[in-house]
Amino acid sequence: MPSTDLLLTFNAGSSTVKVGVFSIDGAEARHLGKGVIDLRAEPLSLVLTKGSQTFDMPLKAEVTYDLHGVIDETFTRLADHFDMAAAAVAGHRVVHGGERFMSAVALDDAATDGIEALIPLAPLHQPQALRFIRALRHLKPHLIQTASFDTAFHATQDDLVRRLAIPRSLHEEGIKRYGFHGLSYKFIASELARKAPHTARAVVAHLGSGASLCAMEDGISRDCSMGFSTLDGIPMATRPGCLDPGVILHLAGERKRSLGEIEDLLYHRSGLLGVSGISADTRDLLKDGRPEARQAIDLFTLRIAGEIGRMAVTLRGLDAVVFTAGIGEHQPEIRAGVAKRLSWLGLSIDEKANAANGFTISTRESRIVAHVIATDEEQVIADEALSVLRAR
Repeated sequence: MPSTDLLLTFNAGSSTVKVGVFSIDGAEARHLGKGVIDLRAEPLSLVLTKGSQTFDMPLKAEVTYDLHGVIDETFTRLADHFDMAAAAVAGHRVVHGGERFMSAVALDDAATDGIEALIPLAPLHQPQALRFIRALRHLKPHLIQTASFDTAFHATQDDLVRRLAIPRSLHEEGIKRYGFHGLSYKFIASELARKAPHTARAVVAHLGSGASLCAMEDGISRDCSMGFSTLDGIPMATRPGCLDPGVILHLAGERKRSLGEIEDLLYHRSGLLGVSGISADTRDLLKDGRPEARQAIDLFTLRIAGEIGRMAVTLRGLDAVVFTAGIGEHQPEIRAGVAKRLSWLGLSIDEKANAANGFTISTRESRIVAHVIATDEEQVIADEALSVLRAR
């Protein structure tokens, strides 16, 4: 296989997509550039980062459901910087793999239909991935496509951890804890093994607009704060995290809210935005002097620390806490707030290292080590896509 072949990755969120460009260099996928498109933006643009350079390239295409125009123009824009005719494979992040997809797969009709069947389990994200998969199939029918699943990393969890306290028949029908952000956690596990190989029991906090935590033992998932859906666990930008089911019953019964209204409330109007009434962005809230903003931040750090404590029970101890993703990597105030609530466990933060977003931000005296590690979901997608390509 020529070293000039390109590998593309598509990481579709609820309203944005990250497009990675990699070269296939022997047995490795080497990062060349990354583009981001916010499908809500007007006008639309592809923001491409290539080395130290950033290019903001306007897109004239309209955002239609099939995305044909957006994908076509994106390829045209990327061709100004890369030999797009050399594209050999495109890998996609798919949030939910259910019980069927435990590893990356080539996307034939059967696999695509299987992903579509899982839409009820991830209604916010699953359709977005399918839009890009089908748009690429329409415009580049000979391009090999693969899917990498966020849930697959957590398949190692014990059955007891994955169970909800509901009738066994429902568990057997697939209503159980799955866990998400698995591609990010897989990357962090590999980085921990490389940078801190003696770390046995770690809780990794993936803190972004979507947020979760994962308990790892020797790089293997043992627990996750997200369960059946991406709504569970800690508060997020606009999602509530753990919520008493009685609230849903009350809204549907006493308040006569429709299913659509409740869904909108849970996915788009809760979390940091709901508590503060100001913003879903922790950066805005940290700058805002109003008590509602402070309360949202305090609730966020309280629930994160509480979930770390719960996961220490799963792991039967705790050696390290790792912060990653946008908030976890770049916001010292949030990390310090979490660490302060875990001081009773012996976690002590080095203020200077924390302010500098250093790799190790705990003090030498700390009984628990704290690290900051940048995640790279696109690299995991690329590595898995290359593995599938070579297996073919």
